[in-house]
Amino acid sequence: MSKKNQGGLVYSTNSEWKPDQDKMESATLPPGQQDLRVWLEKNHRGGKTASVIRGFVGNVPDLEELGRSLKSKCGTGGTVKEGEIIIQGDHRDKLILILKGLGYKSKKAGA
Repeated sequence: MSKKNQGGLVYSTNSEWKPDQDKMESATLPPGQQDLRVWLEKNHRGGKTASVIRGFVGNVPDLEELGRSLKSKCGTGGTVKEGEIIIQGDHRDKLILILKGLGYKSKKAGA
């Protein structure tokens, strides 16, 4: 197991210690309970525009699956990292419509 999965624990002297599986992965909230924000960012991206979705509460595989779905529906590239979904280009309006269609609460954020 990596230390990321163990909640930051690197070493323990307790030979009977076992990682708590319930605390290691947070459960994904249903779409109706998620409150997602869609940002538009240009900073630190070489002058290119990206739509960034923040606020997802859940485990990484579910976040990656949502990211794949959004990239496919927008017909563009992107990535999922550090709890954010980054979609290349300004697709905020389209992303909000797609997220609402999937049952998520979402709205534009930022300037």
